[in-house]
Amino acid sequence: MKRLLFTPLLLITMIIETQAQTKIAFDVSFTEPQAHYVDVKMEVSALNNEYLEVKMPVWTPGSYLIREFARNVEGFTASDENGIILSSTKTTKNAWKIHTPKSKKVKINYRVYAFEISVRTSFVDMSHAFLSPTSIFMYVTGQLKQPATITIHPITAWTQISTGLETLQGKANSFYAPNFDILFDSPIEIGTQDIFEFDAAGVKHEVAMYGGGNYDKERLKRDMTKIVEEETAVFDVNPNKRYVFIVHNYNTSGGGLEHLNSTVLGMSRNSYTDENSYANFLSLVAHEYFHLWNVKRIRPFALGPFDYDNENYTTNLWIAEGFTAYYDNLMIRRTGFYSFEKYLEVLSGVINVIENQPGNRVQPVSEASFDAWIKAYRPNENSRNSTISYYDKGSMIALVLDLEILNATQGKKGLDDVMKALYDEYHIKQNRGYTDAEFKVLAEQVAGLPLDTIYNDYVNDTKQINFAKYFNYVGLQLVDDLATKNTPYLGTTSVVKEGKIIITTIARGSAAWTGGLNVNDEIIGIDENRVNDLDKMIATKKVGQKITLLINRDGLLKNIDATLTRNPTIKFRLVPAESANEAAVALRRKWLKL
Repeated sequence: MKRLLFTPLLLITMIIETQAQTKIAFDVSFTEPQAHYVDVKMEVSALNNEYLEVKMPVWTPGSYLIREFARNVEGFTASDENGIILSSTKTTKNAWKIHTPKSKKVKINYRVYAFEISVRTSFVDMSHAFLSPTSIFMYVTGQLKQPATITIHPITAWTQISTGLETLQGKANSFYAPNFDILFDSPIEIGTQDIFEFDAAGVKHEVAMYGGGNYDKERLKRDMTKIVEEETAVFDVNPNKRYVFIVHNYNTSGGGLEHLNSTVLGMSRNSYTDENSYANFLSLVAHEYFHLWNVKRIRPFALGPFDYDNENYTTNLWIAEGFTAYYDNLMIRRTGFYSFEKYLEVLSGVINVIENQPGNRVQPVSEASFDAWIKAYRPNENSRNSTISYYDKGSMIALVLDLEILNATQGKKGLDDVMKALYDEYHIKQNRGYTDAEFKVLAEQVAGLPLDTIYNDYVNDTKQINFAKYFNYVGLQLVDDLATKNTPYLGTTSVVKEGKIIITTIARGSAAWTGGLNVNDEIIGIDENRVNDLDKMIATKKVGQKITLLINRDGLLKNIDATLTRNPTIKFRLVPAESANEAAVALRRKWLKL
């Protein structure tokens, strides 16, 4: 009996010891940067198996879409320590199996084509190389916890390397990752980027600017410091010793992607002197930096440890991304970059986006989170009718939660307290993700009251948010500037191509929807009159009027009847309520740090 128990235990011990001894090193070079290639050598040492399997991730954390990075891999070969070519077979879309008899070391060579400009994909040309690690580095199956070293060989013109990875002492351009989750979460910028630094919240911050631009370094240092310190104050702790901002300045650019101790941001290079664009950039900085806590450390249970081969489903992106989208603009208000009036304008804009999207009455935000993998990053002509953004809707649920808690506790607590409690409980104490139920329980504990209405009606259903109730707590009200308008509405958007008016979208429930117009229809005439400007012609009609449209559909002429409805577009303004009492105004001041 003892022998039977000992044998599998011994095998397990041997496997653990073998994995612990495995060494993985990457060598990255650029023999043809002008053709957008990255040359990768992967060396795996201390093997003790007949076969070795390596894989390329199919997605990158923070961007919930299967991107099939293996499609850019070319020239995969493997050899042993003596340079003898080993037999290898591609077994799945992103996996290679290598026959390694008696080999103590395997050297793998492959190339990656990198020519996609975004914050989440790799790009190489003669001016720089941006490596998004999940699209560059393979991993050994079952050994994501193994450490890795990475040595970069820049071309002569490139003099700078910016990354959140630790440097290897005594070895030029070499870095260390304690495991592959950290490697995959550490983008690398290589080139001649302009680098400057600032200290904030006890953390050294590096800013790496690629692409030039009309930015003011000293202003950025001051303003980014304010954001870092304001966000750190929510949690009373900053989890990093060093943080890297990689900023890609293109002619037209935007967006960002969060990482454990770094971020990648996009900005239009000559927009820093435009005050609105600059404020938007600071909001982006605030968004990605807030992810240090919310997502990278406070995370839905499904988001880590990651499965890099498949979708990682969660219903909580409305918290992970939506709450972060709420805090980015709130931080810009708290730090004074937005005036009170400007912040109300920003909030009104988000509410208008939600309320004017028909999909808001179709898709619950929890479902939008779960279906991000198949819908959010793959919009089509009907997406506005069938989906809602977990960023926008989630940010407004964060807003109403914040106001509900502030009101229930007479301003003693707010959403900040929920976020700090989440950080302390699930990152510091339990070191794991939270479930949907656990988040709700914790939020209710902070609020001191049940939050069933918010969950049942706004998170898991599509009922209209009662904004009037929550804004009343802080003495604000929404005014619809279009409430008394009675303008006719067809319900289409269109573009003019080669002089032809082509329908691009049709709004759910509109005259065009009910009448049977299709996307890609060419509108030729209305009521026997040639159409040159569709909007102007519809404006000459009346609500309830029946019109006949002459269209071209796939080369066939058709007459379509449609009865015009009232334009349902809402244009809210958020303004102080004249009837607001002193308690509401005091709560407003606390909420926005006025």
